[in-house]
Amino acid sequence: MSGKEAADAGGGGPDPQEVAREVCLRLLAAAPRTRAQLASALRRRRVPDEVAEAVLGRLADVRLIDDSAFARAWVETRHHGRGLARRALSAELRQRGVAAEEVRAAVGSLRDQDELAAARRLVARRVEASRGRPLPTRVRHLVGMLARKGYPAGLAYQVVREALEQEGQPGLPAGFDPEAGADPSDVFDPDVAGAAVGDEWTAR
Repeated sequence: MSGKEAADAGGGGPDPQEVAREVCLRLLAAAPRTRAQLASALRRRRVPDEVAEAVLGRLADVRLIDDSAFARAWVETRHHGRGLARRALSAELRQRGVAAEEVRAAVGSLRDQDELAAARRLVARRVEASRGRPLPTRVRHLVGMLARKGYPAGLAYQVVREALEQEGQPGLPAGFDPEAGADPSDVFDPDVAGAAVGDEWTAR
């Protein structure tokens, strides 16, 4: 007889451990989750903390929960699929409860060259659509797009300058030099970066 059946037969209602296990397995079957995401789901179901910890511990032991693997896969998918930079990726992983050391390890797999190449691809896809607009508007749009994806100011300006110069523009307008005080990182909002449309890995 299962724990759930034994509890029901004794009139005690559903076994909390069985409830917790079923909640976790259902969520994991839909998409990978972090330990923190599953713990949050169990709290919403009013599973006692000690029961939740026991169930989560067993799932971690059999590698159904693996925050390190989750973080590595997240970085791979979100960087190559959406072009997110290390800053945005770190914010997203922290929002999902991944420990700081695991965030650093996963994000550390990306090199400066990887971010530069991704930023160039993003701008190349957007720069043509901005043609015909005033140059300051184009710069603001392109730099802001990179900032929202977590790219630092210096890299964002470098990539936008390169793209505009390749199409014959004389360079960035004076007010858009980061040394003059304009900083696209002011546009970056970790909450926005972590709430991308169609995020199939976000626990509900």
